[in-house]
Amino acid sequence: MKKLYTTIGLFIATLFSAQVPQAFSYQTIAFNASGAPIANGNVSLRVSIMENGATGTVLYTETHNKTTNAKGLVNLNIGQGTPATGNFGGINWGTNTKFVKVEMDPQGGSNYTNVGVNQLMSVPYAQVSKTVVTGAGQGITLVSPNGTNYTLSVNDAGTLSLPTNSGTSGNNLPSNLYMYGSYNSFNASSAELLRGNGLPKVGYKYFQANTQVKFLASPGNGAQTYGSDSFGSLVANGGNYNISSNGFYQVLVDYNTVTTIGANFENFSPQIQFTSLSSPVPTTSVSYNTSTGKFTINVNGVTTSNGGTFYLRLAALGPNSEDIGDNLNDGSFDINGDPITFPNLSPTIPKNYKIEFNINFDATGTYTITQI
Repeated sequence: MKKLYTTIGLFIATLFSAQVPQAFSYQTIAFNASGAPIANGNVSLRVSIMENGATGTVLYTETHNKTTNAKGLVNLNIGQGTPATGNFGGINWGTNTKFVKVEMDPQGGSNYTNVGVNQLMSVPYAQVSKTVVTGAGQGITLVSPNGTNYTLSVNDAGTLSLPTNSGTSGNNLPSNLYMYGSYNSFNASSAELLRGNGLPKVGYKYFQANTQVKFLASPGNGAQTYGSDSFGSLVANGGNYNISSNGFYQVLVDYNTVTTIGANFENFSPQIQFTSLSSPVPTTSVSYNTSTGKFTINVNGVTTSNGGTFYLRLAALGPNSEDIGDNLNDGSFDINGDPITFPNLSPTIPKNYKIEFNINFDATGTYTITQI
């Protein structure tokens, strides 16, 4: 009697189209009663998928007519034979143990003999992925090409919910967040740390138009990245944020809504904020040198009575603005520091000054004040 001896059981999802493959590969070698391979012979096989044991419930059966190769090898695509009972596409691979029963007629007919039952120790991945069982109140997370997470759920009546953006919340945003982008060739090792314990997180930088920006959980390759979804919310593995125009920006990561976080980029010019003003009010003009990375503010008509001390305001007036001063009067900025004093002021004679300064990413920096 001829017999079928299974030497390889490879359950590999075979991709035949963009859809989930309805088959997996299975290789066997047919031997005759003397132990020699059946070379270049016609054999017929009946394959059954069984559940919960070698003699368990038969879920599906199909037949194949095959020709062995010179070494007796037979290649099957289980799921693409001639169906006899059941529906291969209806098998729930994610529950209970599954077994493959193989029967053979060495004459190529239908007089099948059982030649073995083997448990599927690893079921076909693509088949498992077709059926997803979730717990009560849970859903399926779908990830778009740009990394945006969406949640799809179904109730007990079978009604599907529309996918909703799961976004990034304050609970799953890392405690430290670093920025990098096309301005540094997306070099993760030189990413810059945003300032802030919790939210908001803030940074300051000059960008050229069309600069692309993303964020990292830590500096260095392999760190979790964060970027924009289609709504501008900050999400894990999201896309790049695009800077629309040249300018000096406040980078602000904070809540957009009660549950979602976004990255906002405000183009602004630093402004002098006098601690007290009286007429005539001093006039100011601001410029930025992209080569040196320094601002220049010219202030004209200053006296001790109309504006002798000042803060430097970063970003527009509002909840996201910050004032910097100088606690030690040493020419270095301090966030919410003491007001800065113009030198050599007169109570009656207006004087003109030039303030030159730089603002680092973390709002530190240095300045000089020159009478002109």
